[in-house]
Amino acid sequence: MSRPLLITDCDEVLLYMISHFRDWLAEDEGIAFDFGRGEFYKAMRRIDTGEPLAQDEMWGLLGRFFDSEMDRQTLVEGAADAIATIREHADVVVLTNLMDHRQEARTRQLADHGIDLRVFTNQGPKGPALKAILDEYDPSRAVFVDDLSQHHGSVLEVAPQVRRLHLCAEPQIAPHIPCAHAAGHAHARIDDWESALPWLLESLTCDEKDLQANE
Repeated sequence: MSRPLLITDCDEVLLYMISHFRDWLAEDEGIAFDFGRGEFYKAMRRIDTGEPLAQDEMWGLLGRFFDSEMDRQTLVEGAADAIATIREHADVVVLTNLMDHRQEARTRQLADHGIDLRVFTNQGPKGPALKAILDEYDPSRAVFVDDLSQHHGSVLEVAPQVRRLHLCAEPQIAPHIPCAHAAGHAHARIDDWESALPWLLESLTCDEKDLQANE
């Protein structure tokens, strides 16, 4: 019989990213990043002129960060221990929105932090990529964890049977992002691994009827 499956995002779920990206922008690129400005590219402005960046400039900077600065990223508190505990009960894979040529670097990066998992890369909505993972693993049940509301909506469209947890571990951006649970796209919103672990274990191991009774 197949095992349960946890499919988890990486940035702001397993590893902190945005705070290190902000520091690199200020130190090396002369760009200030204001977490409270809303859309990602609108949060970036040149320090010397206050000029906002164009969207294509933002994508270029993100690419440079992931190509050369991933070693800045640090482990989210409790993530490695929680993943180790979950692996006693379920398979675990990572679904991360990076270009495919960065798959090996992301795999090594996570392993260096004690999280040795299979990594799937993706661009755009995560629903279709998650469906392909489900087709390969054919799990007895599945749970999806991500920090961005739009990906929960995408998964809901193609695999509504998957349990969905909205988790954003970076406290500097968590209050500013749309909540997938409030939108009805996630079953829960929990932003730390200590609190999320019991919910995840229950979702991965309990019968659907019991889960619905507890909601």
